[in-house]
Amino acid sequence: MKLIAIFNRDGGTFKTTDMDAYCERALQAFRAGGHEIECRVVSGKDVVSAMEEVAATSGIDGLIAGGGDGTISAAAGIAWKSGLVLGVVPAGTMNLFARTLKLPLDIWQVLEVLADGEVQDVDIASANGRSFVHQFSAGLHARMVRYRNQMSFGSRLGKMRASTRAAIGVMLNPPVFEVEFNASGHQGRRKVSAISVSNNEFGREALMYADSVTGGHLGFYTADPLTPAGVAKLALDIMRGRLKENEAVNAMTATELELHFPKARHDVRCVIDGELLPMERDVILKIHAGELKVLVREPQQPMAQVQAQEGIAPQPTGL
Repeated sequence: MKLIAIFNRDGGTFKTTDMDAYCERALQAFRAGGHEIECRVVSGKDVVSAMEEVAATSGIDGLIAGGGDGTISAAAGIAWKSGLVLGVVPAGTMNLFARTLKLPLDIWQVLEVLADGEVQDVDIASANGRSFVHQFSAGLHARMVRYRNQMSFGSRLGKMRASTRAAIGVMLNPPVFEVEFNASGHQGRRKVSAISVSNNEFGREALMYADSVTGGHLGFYTADPLTPAGVAKLALDIMRGRLKENEAVNAMTATELELHFPKARHDVRCVIDGELLPMERDVILKIHAGELKVLVREPQQPMAQVQAQEGIAPQPTGL
């Protein structure tokens, strides 16, 4: 394939990496895999425009994107809309999509895996037309990100410390709001402290990422109104991989989800793949099954097929 790599020099691991040496290693790895590749190192503020330029370049088959979850999410949206193959170099703090794709989290090791990898069609989701590969969330998570963004941090460790402080702040002041929903025909209205909609269901890891992105559905989670003690219990259950077992959590799957927030609130925000954004009162979320092409070590089997091979009956979930 003819590839162009865009590396965000401001993305986590890349801040302390010799990017000239890294680009040279990338060129060697992909050329050894039979590909043509060009590497471009750009600043964080220029990374989206640089990737859009790749998408507009004729004769290019794929985009290799290196950076944090925000960079990878933007790259996925651009690759999806332009039909390019996406290669993920996880250089951020959480690297959630890379974890779902079962890629090495070491930026040097992942180069050979991508260069020798296979192309697989996986799912991508959207919220009012804006794509996401991990999750859309409102309530607890949005408030935590908002608190964290008000703090100063200049390193991965600093970001983790700020996240901890923000989480404590949210625990002491949890939000409560109303939502109406229509999840593939299942309708309801309730008060909640949190909403999360994921690209396929979350697995049991504490970081809350999907085990697979080939299931063709959204995971839809709500948390009932929580007290500070309830938020602490929810956080503990998430760390133990027991999100669905928490008594306040309701979970189900859907292929399309309509959310309506009946009460207007001032300056309401949501989080889409880690980015804090204004939230509209009506949000339509959809799964776009198999529409994103990615480089993987080994193609993932659809979750239903895996369950059938292992003799596991699908587990229904409901709100």
